[in-house]
This record gives sequence, structure tokens and C-alpha cells, in this order.
Amino acid sequence: MPNPTIILDLSFSSFSTSTRPEATRWQISTRSMVEDMADLDDEVTFVRCVAMVLWSPKASRMPQNRWHLATTVLLLLATYAHKAGGVGVNWGTAASHPLPPPEVVELLKSNNFSKVKLLDADPLVLEALSGSNIGVTVGIPNALLRGLNSSLRAAQSWVHDNVTRYLSSGHSGVRIEYVAVGDEPFLQSYGEQFHPFVIGAAANIQTALRRANLESTVKVVVPCSFDAFLSESGLPSKGHFRADINRTMIQLLTFLTKHGSPFFVTISPFLSLQQSKNISLDFALFKETAKPHNDSRRTYKNCFDLSYDTLVAALSTIGFSRIDIVVAQIGWPTDGAANATSAIAETFIKGLMEHLSSGVGTPLRPKNPPSETYILSLLDEDQRSIAAGSFERHWGLFTFDGQAKYRIDFGEGLRNLVNAQNVEYLPMKWCVLNNNKDLSNATASALEACSAADCTALSPGGSCSNISWPGNVSYAFNSYYQQHDQSADSCDFGGLGLITTVDPSVDKCRFPVELRTSYSRSLQKASLVRTMMFLVAAILVT
Repeated sequence: MPNPTIILDLSFSSFSTSTRPEATRWQISTRSMVEDMADLDDEVTFVRCVAMVLWSPKASRMPQNRWHLATTVLLLLATYAHKAGGVGVNWGTAASHPLPPPEVVELLKSNNFSKVKLLDADPLVLEALSGSNIGVTVGIPNALLRGLNSSLRAAQSWVHDNVTRYLSSGHSGVRIEYVAVGDEPFLQSYGEQFHPFVIGAAANIQTALRRANLESTVKVVVPCSFDAFLSESGLPSKGHFRADINRTMIQLLTFLTKHGSPFFVTISPFLSLQQSKNISLDFALFKETAKPHNDSRRTYKNCFDLSYDTLVAALSTIGFSRIDIVVAQIGWPTDGAANATSAIAETFIKGLMEHLSSGVGTPLRPKNPPSETYILSLLDEDQRSIAAGSFERHWGLFTFDGQAKYRIDFGEGLRNLVNAQNVEYLPMKWCVLNNNKDLSNATASALEACSAADCTALSPGGSCSNISWPGNVSYAFNSYYQQHDQSADSCDFGGLGLITTVDPSVDKCRFPVELRTSYSRSLQKASLVRTMMFLVAAILVT
């Protein structure tokens, strides 16, 4: 978005035809007020400024000021929208014991999240979002892409079941803004298994939305992974898309441009830090002490700008330099790896929010930050794949039970997030190693427990990596015990397990107690059943 002050100067030079001193003074004072709006973060102050313009006595007395009045109000609105920005959050449900969706929606509302991105279209989640006025991105799992690519009827059925039915309830419905076709289907580790189906699936969903008279309100997007683009030299100006997806990206971007959809992409300074020796922690965290990176006459002071402009260059290389960009995922994990802590995550999110709200943009897109940004993620998820690392289960701003990990600044100053309320836990019981038994098989039992539970906190650099044997065995036992709803036989381990009511947590190593929820595993099971039913239906109608 262009700088509001520049637009204002142009507007007033165009409309300032009056030679009357009174008119000129009014125009100048109004312009000055709008320029001051660039520093406003207070909604009340914003409304007062608009009122000052609308009810200005001089404005109403002089007809020639109507142009200035209209222009100024529009600029005030544009400036405030620019300052407010669009920050949402990803809500994943890959948890063994997820918080009930109604409680999660209350968590979103309590913390003023106005947008949420989902990885699927779970009915329980969408029903909970009904009437919330939260902007929603519904997702289509990768497993459905083949069927949607081959069958328009399947796409129409999906749109009817997952979009139309939730929009048709008026004010009590769901404010669906995007349909995300696939979940990073171009991720390099997936190979080419989804590549042939993405464009066709997106086109069929677009057609289905058009036939449902929804194409103007619901946009089709395809979330792209952080490894879809690169620069071997490390210079953003040399950015390009991977060779194996370059042709597909041209097709995708042509499709998105035709239908007025933005480009959804993951930006991951944490993964850049993990994978590149040239990225320092300070550079990833927006620290002023970071050594800058230079690219010709452009200077990069943080990893976000470096990655973002690498994408901008890649887009420009194939002729799409002006497409809107939405950062679909960006965050910092708090456990499971070195540099994955709550303190570092707080520093990163604080730096990110300040950078976005400043509106400075990047060297290749000055004054033009991403149109929307979605933080990864709302909650920790103990069932997420850890193929990329144990940290994958710890992206949440909140722990699995909805407790805030750190403070955050959404333009209102650094403040505490509001925790989930009325959370119901299983009894305060834990499973630990019985030291009075023969412990020769304890390590083997712990490894077996971890294969069916979440032991990522024990990973090198994790919050429990410093507890020694046999404490780490107890952690493994308890993780298995909690995930199996504290059933007595889940704390057996050949007689090595012992149930206790004494909390074995040590320092920062928390031995969790799981949630008491009727939603345990139900969201994942329901998602799997829906996927299988859809695949069968797609085969039948093909």
C-alpha cells in the first residue's frame, strides 16, 4: 500500500484550487492531522479524528471543501486500516486431547484475533466459529487433491458441504474468506505426488464457488512452503522458484492473478536459522545488533525481509511482481530444539509485530508489507509430524491446554494473553518409574512409550533435555499414561510404572496432565472418516 502521506499530498495538490486563505488554512490543518494519523494506534483516537473532520464548521460552510472532506476521510480510513494490518493465527487440531472448539473460539475472541486459518473444514470447528465474525480460511487436505482435480462434481459437493452451508446462516454463519487448496502441496519432502493435481483442483473449486455465487467473497488460494523458492547465493535479488515446480508456479500465479487471489506462503526465520550458517540468531530475531546482509545497494537487517524479498524476486522473475502476498505461516517454536524457548519466541513475535505495524515493508517492496499475516500457531499439537524436528509440536502461542507462554504486542503494547477459561483436566495423577523395581529394562520401556506418545521435550535443547536418568524415563512413562487417558494398564510397563499424586515436574520440565474432553481424538478421527468418505465419493462420480 502506498504511503498515506504521499497520497494525501497528491490529493490536495490536485484539489487545492481555491485561492481563499481560509480554505487553504483548513486544507493545511486537515492535512497535518492526517499526517499525524500515521502514528495512531488507538481506535478511539481514530474515531475522534474522523469526527473532527466530519463536523468541522469550516468544512460545512465552504462547499469547495467537500472534495477535501471526502478525500481526508477516505485517507483516514486507509491509514487506520494500514496501521491495523491483518494478523491472524493458524488453528491446527493435530492433538490427542484438543481443547473443545467452543473454548478455542472464546480464546480467539478474548485475545482479539480477527482471522484464523484452518488446515481442514472440520464441522465441529466451523460450527463453533458460527456467529463469531472471525475471518476464516478453510483448508482442503492434500489427500483430497486428486479427487477434486478429476471431478467438478466432487468440488461442488465439497464447496456445498464445507462453505455454502456455513455461509447461508446470515449473521449466525461463518465468515469464510478463503479456501486453501492443499496444505503446502509443493513441500520438497513430498516429492511430486501432489503436483499434477493442484491447479486442476483449484480450478474446480473456483468453478464451484462461481456456480454458488461466492467467487466475489471467497477466494481460492494455494499455500506454498518456505522451500518453494530459494537463492543459492543467499542474495534476495537472485531468488527463484525450484526448478521442479517453476512451470506449475507460473500456472498457479496466472490462476491467482486472474481471480484476484493473493499468494499464500510460509516464511520461516526459525528454519532459516536451523539450516543456514549465514543466519545469526540476532538476525532472525529483528535485533538491532545483528550484522546486516547486503545485496547490491540494498541492506537487509533481518531474516524476514531477506526471505520475503527472495520470494518477491522469484515472483518477478516469472512475471508476477505485483501480486499480493499473504504470509500464511510464520512463528517460533518454544520447545524441542536449541533456540526454541518461550523467551526467544517472545522476542521474535515482538520484533515481527513491530516490523509489520511500522508499514516500512522490505527493500524490494517498500511501504508494502504483506496484506495479511498468520502466526503459527495458536496451540501446541502433540500429534503433528516431527519429520522436520521435534520442535514441530511446539509452535503454539499457547500450550495444549490454552495457557499463554509469553506476552505479545498486537499494536496495543506488550500485554499478557488471556488464557483459556474453565479448562477441565484429568485427575492430578502422574505415572513415574518405580525405583524399587529391577530397572534393567527401564530404558527400553521408555523408548517403547515414546514411540506411542509425545516425548519431544526430551529432545536435545528441549525443556526436559537436562533431566537425567531415571527422570527422563518417568517423563516417557507419564506422556504415554496421559495420552491414554490415565488408564491403569497404561502405567504398567512390565511392573516398572507407579501412579503418584505428587507432581514430578522439575524446574522448566513440566510433566503434563491431559485434558478431560469428549473431543479426545475425535477431531482427528472425524477428519480421517470425512477424507475417506470423500475419496470414495470422488471415485464413484468420476
